[in-house]
This record gives sequence, structure tokens and C-alpha cells, in this order.
Amino acid sequence: MNGTKIRLLILLLIFGLFCLSCGRGGAGAGKDQHTVTIAGSTSVMPFTEKLAEYFMLENPDYIVEVQGGGSTAGVQACMNYTVDIGMSSRHLKDNEKALTDVTICNDGIAIVVNPGNPLDTLTIEQIRGIFNGRIKNWKDLGWIDREIDAVSREEGSGTRGSFEDLIMNKLEIDDGIMVQDSNGSVKEVIATDPYAIGYISLGLLDGRVKGLAVNGVSPTMENIKSGDYEIVRPFLYLTNGEPDECARTFIDFVLSMEGQTILQKEGLIDIL
Repeated sequence: MNGTKIRLLILLLIFGLFCLSCGRGGAGAGKDQHTVTIAGSTSVMPFTEKLAEYFMLENPDYIVEVQGGGSTAGVQACMNYTVDIGMSSRHLKDNEKALTDVTICNDGIAIVVNPGNPLDTLTIEQIRGIFNGRIKNWKDLGWIDREIDAVSREEGSGTRGSFEDLIMNKLEIDDGIMVQDSNGSVKEVIATDPYAIGYISLGLLDGRVKGLAVNGVSPTMENIKSGDYEIVRPFLYLTNGEPDECARTFIDFVLSMEGQTILQKEGLIDIL
């Protein structure tokens, strides 16, 4: 065997080992393309899908697979090595801190009502009262004599966990409140119910729902960056130990100027 063939075999071997190294838990093993599997927070998911689209256009030898399930599911999947990257829209709990977390951006939680609702601002105490079940009628907030249709996220949701930490002050969310399994579902209820109120990611705020000022401060990127609007939580990527080369390549893209600009255009707060 001549030197050229030996060098070719070595290059093929190195390439094969690189492909096998991309994606624990079977992500990418034995495939022509490098696969990065991501799962978790339904709040982080649509933005990760957008990032993945741009990333795969620039890196056609990569496939980035993104699934939801909620922040807690993302943490568990990461702990079990069933995904390369977990997504969380809340801080890690003490028993989860063995995972490596990377903040990819920050997100405001907007308190939203139907555009037909004339109220423009609520206090944190009023919001807490609504979701604790103490305030049940809009007349108690200066509007009409009509029951409030409050909408919350499900247990295990990162958005709910952050809302509880930032708003509820250790009070329980009332069991009688409607529960939806994604920010998109909450938004849909609010958009079609004039008497509803809920909370969603600031990045999903548009003309179909109205974001209320909290303690007189509107939920805008400028107010979040200045620290005036305080209902803010991180969007995290999680890995179980150091990410492999393929996962690291995608994370580096997200943290780059290009990735952060994409997130900023989507209404999130970059970390540049």
C-alpha cells in the first residue's frame, strides 16, 4: 500500500470517528450528517427552531432536531443523556445544578389581556391576587362586573416556574384557573376571550394580545435592559458535562453575533 492510500485511509478513519463523536445517545451516530438533538422548554423551542434554520443553511452537513416537552422534561432528558442539549426557561433547581447551563438570552414575561380590555397597568399585588384566586372579578380592578378568566401554564413549565418565583411570592396558583400547555395556547385563549388574562414570553407579544404595564412599567426590551421591568427570566441551554463537538458548534453559533442578532429580532434580550 503506497503512502497516498495510507493517508487517505487515515483521513477516512478520522472523519468516521468525528461523525461517531457527534451526538450522545445516538444523535448523529452512523449518519452521513451530524445530528444535534435538543428538547425542553416550549418557550425556548420556537426560537431554537428559528436558530436551527439559519444554522443548517450555513452548515448543510448538520441536522438540528428540536422538540418541546417543557423545561423539566428538558432537564430530565439532559440528565439521562437522551438529548445533546436541554432547554430551560427557568433557573436550575439545587438538584439539577450538576448540569452545565449556558444563558443564550433573557426573556421578559408579559402579563397579557385581550386588546378589548381597557386596562393598561396592574400592580404585582393585583396580578398575584388574580392568580391566587383572591381577585376573581374585573370590577375589583376598575372594569366591568364580570368574572376574570385567568390562564396559567402547566406544572413543570419553565414559564410557570419563573412566574411563581417572580410574582407569586410563595403563594400557590389557584387550582381553579385554566391551564394551557404552551405559551402559544395561552396566547390563543387571550386573543379570543375578552375577559381573559395570562402570561407569555415577551418574544411572542404581538397585536393579537395586549401586554400590560406592571407597576406602571411597560414590558419592552428597553425597560428590561434598563432594569425597570423586573419580570425577566433566562433562556438556558443545558448539557450533561462538556458538550460534544457537534453540540458545541451549534451553541457557539447561538452565542455568536449572528445568533444573538436573530434572537434580538425575535423580541428577546441578547447577552452581547
